[in-house]
Amino acid sequence: MIKLVNDTINNSDIDKLIEWLGTYPRLTKGELTTQLEEKWSKWLGTKNTVFCNSGSSANLLMLWALVEAGRITRDAKIVVPSVAWATDLAPVIQLGMTPILCDSNLEDLSVDLNHLETIFKETKPEVLLLVSVLGLVPKMGLIKALCDKYNVILLEDTCESMGSKWGGKKLGTFGLMSSFSTYFGHHISTIEGGFVSTDDEELYEILKSIRSHGWDRDASPKYSKQLRNKWKTSDFDALYTFYHSGFNLRSTDLQAFIGLGQIDKLDEICQKRNDNFKIYQEELSGISPMIQERGFTSNFAYPIIHEYRDAMVERLQKENIEVRPMICGSMGTQPFYVKKYGRKELPNVSQIDKYGFYVPNHPDLSKEDILKITNIIKDTSAERFVDPYLQTR
Repeated sequence: MIKLVNDTINNSDIDKLIEWLGTYPRLTKGELTTQLEEKWSKWLGTKNTVFCNSGSSANLLMLWALVEAGRITRDAKIVVPSVAWATDLAPVIQLGMTPILCDSNLEDLSVDLNHLETIFKETKPEVLLLVSVLGLVPKMGLIKALCDKYNVILLEDTCESMGSKWGGKKLGTFGLMSSFSTYFGHHISTIEGGFVSTDDEELYEILKSIRSHGWDRDASPKYSKQLRNKWKTSDFDALYTFYHSGFNLRSTDLQAFIGLGQIDKLDEICQKRNDNFKIYQEELSGISPMIQERGFTSNFAYPIIHEYRDAMVERLQKENIEVRPMICGSMGTQPFYVKKYGRKELPNVSQIDKYGFYVPNHPDLSKEDILKITNIIKDTSAERFVDPYLQTR
């Protein structure tokens, strides 16, 4: 079996966890969480990080922090790529904002720049939630320039892109805030977990507050004093005073303990994913998508877009190789979106949805594994199949 993902928590990590548990430590969020946040910020190259219970929660926190800070309103228009994850789009809807789906390009599966600029001109959105799909590197310079030109806040969902770089700078450091996932199968794992990183001090304070109900217990002394003076709160009453409309999206120190060790492995993990990516690129040079090399690609999984998808998937599965459809395909055809807004078809995304899938890339994958996968794809692509969809057109 060639697995789609492998757990980065190994037996040695579990042995260390058992030893640590033997000291009867605090398990709920505490000092280790703070240490993990600081270590992650240093690795990424940002000033501040908040550790929460998932990458999905990280997306929710980013959007709500903008509302609580007065940067956007509850009825804001948010651009979301149509190739994304469910919890890029769902928080926009849940918070009462207006989602605008953007078509994707067929090179890096990120936003189509022409469609994005049309959206910016015609709808004047407040936010772009950019997703770097499968760790591929978007055209960050052009995207950032468009956001600056039309005064759109850039947020980054980099849950699949730890370590990928554009212009020598890591993805997740271009936007006002960025989200990451530490769920099983991602670049590193804390069992469940996620980060929000930002250089913005006000948003950092609000993120810490809304992660934990809306109180000021995690606030800096300066921000806590500011809140208590404004609302005339005594130190005693401050224990149960809630300054922001918050959630309970906290992580635990047990997860933080695991995470501290995981970051030590991360550079090696990213390098191996990049090495694997280059082998895929060389072997599948004539297979769509024609991925452009824009920097360091810490690839999450390798994408394929081909009219013989079903035949490829069948053959790969017969050889015990795990594969998946292309993320959520088209967000505009997902039931939860269609129920509220109706079906939204976009030209490039429709191709990705119908013909796209992805194959494994993880640090335990050998070159022989990759060659087995790519040979099946190449052999299948060289044959002729009749596509019933094309026959009816």
